[in-house]
Amino acid sequence: MERLSRSALLALLTAFALAACGGGGGDGSSPVPAAQTSPAADQGSPAATSPAQQASGPQATGDTATDGINMFNFRRQQAGLSTLARAAIADAAAQGHSEYQKRHDVITHEQTPGTEGFTGVTVGDRLAAAGYKFNSAYAYGEVLSATSDPSGFNAAEDLIAAIYHRFVILDPVFIQVGAGAATVRNGATYFTTNFVADQLDRGLGPGKFVVYPFAGQQGVSRNFFSDHEVPDPVASRNEVGYPISIHADITSTIEVQNFTIRPRGGSALQVQLMQNRATTAAPADPNTPPSAAAIVPLDPLAAGVTYDVRFTGRVDGVSVDKEWSFTTQ
Repeated sequence: MERLSRSALLALLTAFALAACGGGGGDGSSPVPAAQTSPAADQGSPAATSPAQQASGPQATGDTATDGINMFNFRRQQAGLSTLARAAIADAAAQGHSEYQKRHDVITHEQTPGTEGFTGVTVGDRLAAAGYKFNSAYAYGEVLSATSDPSGFNAAEDLIAAIYHRFVILDPVFIQVGAGAATVRNGATYFTTNFVADQLDRGLGPGKFVVYPFAGQQGVSRNFFSDHEVPDPVASRNEVGYPISIHADITSTIEVQNFTIRPRGGSALQVQLMQNRATTAAPADPNTPPSAAAIVPLDPLAAGVTYDVRFTGRVDGVSVDKEWSFTTQ
């Protein structure tokens, strides 16, 4: 079953831009087109093993914003990325926007001047109003969700499952995060997360990358509902397999030569390749940043099966041949 949830994604990144949703203009970069996403996950079947079932995982606090941040940091750390420092300024911007969405009962990245609860038209405006002062090289992004489930863990897992959201959440350059949540009485919980980097040299470094699901990950979700993302990453169908992705610094470039997934001992699955540059294998996807790539299996994955993944290509011109495995729920 599909969890009844909606989300929206905005990546506003200055100096370099993730092609996900929106764009910034610092350091001579051009804005990217705006878009919204609306993922949903398997009802009662989270995107990966519950963190409460893992000794190293975060424990629920019951606060949507805190649990959401803790889950994002848990997954980043498991993937080999730095965890994000919670920033009061980013919290204030995110909470203000969640309250605005609650007041108007709408999921949106832009606020209308003069309306009740207005704190800034764009996420950049709201971060500036909260107190951020950026230099020449910086980045910021925003992901949103609206769901009848107030669990911050589930909201974060749903956003990670949605591939355009994941490109923002797992970008290595981000160093700060803030979140806020507000619930309409007998209605949706609006969860907003802002990601911030005040400089772009604190990521993995040239030629380096991480993958998700990460090597050895257990309890990975079998499916993802593609129709709940706009633009739809797999326009030809709704229920597809869980996306597999590779992430380098936002300043990096990934070139795909071959990207496959197969059940252990079986044949390669049919997938949709998502990359920023066009090749003979696939057209360019304008919503995938140059610093990332993904494949989406066209059918749900099987239960309790180990899948072998192989990526060959280049990261910042450095040849890469990476093999890893994960196991589904």
